[in-house]
Amino acid sequence: MTALARFIAATGLANFGDGIAIVAWGWIATQLTRDPLLIALVPVALKAPWFVFSLPAGIIVDRFDRRRLILAADTLRALAYAGAGLAIWAALPFDEPPLRGTDRPLIFALVAGAAITVGIAEVLRDNAAQTMLPALVPEHDLERANGRLWSVEFVMNNFVGTAAAGLLLGLSLALPFGVNAAALALSVALVAGLKGDFRAETEAKAPATRNWRAELREGVAYLLGQPILRNLAILTGLFNFSFEAMMVTLVLLVQERLQLGPLAISAIMAAGGAGGVLAGLINHRVVDWLGRSRVLQITMAAAMVFPLTVLFAASGVPGLILICAGFFISEFGGVLWNTVSVSYRQRHIPRRLLGRVNSAYRLFAIGMAPLGMFSAGLLTRGVSESVGRQPALLAPYILGLLIFALTTIVFWRFLGRAFPVEPDDQPR
Repeated sequence: MTALARFIAATGLANFGDGIAIVAWGWIATQLTRDPLLIALVPVALKAPWFVFSLPAGIIVDRFDRRRLILAADTLRALAYAGAGLAIWAALPFDEPPLRGTDRPLIFALVAGAAITVGIAEVLRDNAAQTMLPALVPEHDLERANGRLWSVEFVMNNFVGTAAAGLLLGLSLALPFGVNAAALALSVALVAGLKGDFRAETEAKAPATRNWRAELREGVAYLLGQPILRNLAILTGLFNFSFEAMMVTLVLLVQERLQLGPLAISAIMAAGGAGGVLAGLINHRVVDWLGRSRVLQITMAAAMVFPLTVLFAASGVPGLILICAGFFISEFGGVLWNTVSVSYRQRHIPRRLLGRVNSAYRLFAIGMAPLGMFSAGLLTRGVSESVGRQPALLAPYILGLLIFALTTIVFWRFLGRAFPVEPDDQPR
């Protein structure tokens, strides 16, 4: 097995666990409370560490062997999932959850604590993994390698993982967390077998003394001084704010509006996974055909499709089919966007700065996600109290649609001019 194949296989197992978690975290929250604000706190706990640890993680990634960092982070995640599973299993069975607050504050706090631990580990793991790929493939093959990586991630995350989550939740609320821990343990074993030097600098090139403040300033200054990177970070942050705001109420929409069970969530995630896999398989051809600028323009506009399908969806299976179609288009565009933007960062940021610049980029790009989640919880609770429960569940989708429309209008011209036409960008 080649180093890239081993790395992709390990990523696939980790994303199998992530796919289970997408459904399991939200579902377990709705079994402890029906309060949208409290439900939002669980995914917020997963994403909030990006605010606190993103920049320090970049310094760490640029100082230490990235393979070892992935091993440490995934081991910590496995232990957190195992602990959450044991806590949930010990607390079963649950009573009917209240509409406000929770009658199981201890188990809710334990679940939130496990989510924070997983989130902290993910900050380090994701940064190390993304900056490690250029050491495994030549620069000219980054789009293709990222496409393969994204395809595997989406298959395991949105097909296999989410489908397994629906089945596992039907057996036991604790089981998804145990299976997740086992998948991460296998991923650790694969990464442990990778050979090579995965540090940003060799010891001979590394400075004798290091000042973490100076290193941090260097990474942030580089990002702020690059207009394309800076605006891509802003756009990705706005997208993640809107997307995660919408995802907060998705489980409640499935339960209360569509009146369907956990397999419906799995179906929506699988539809998105199909779009992501297709995009991952053909992304380099699409980029060669349209060019990077046009790809980013189209995918930015396509983000509006998902909230529109939710707003027009009826109850039952017909509504589910419409939402699945919208999520397919959204995730197809999302993978194209990520492939172009990530490959651009990997290609243009100096390797010695890649961890710090990448972490500063993702501080905003992913750090906006918990703000979106928390805002959605507040918005949904407020609208529910003033207008009603059903309109409240749709409020985050209206907000997301407005943000997507405004960013498309404001940044359309910038994206059209941002990328100089390179030989592999010529339309064919």
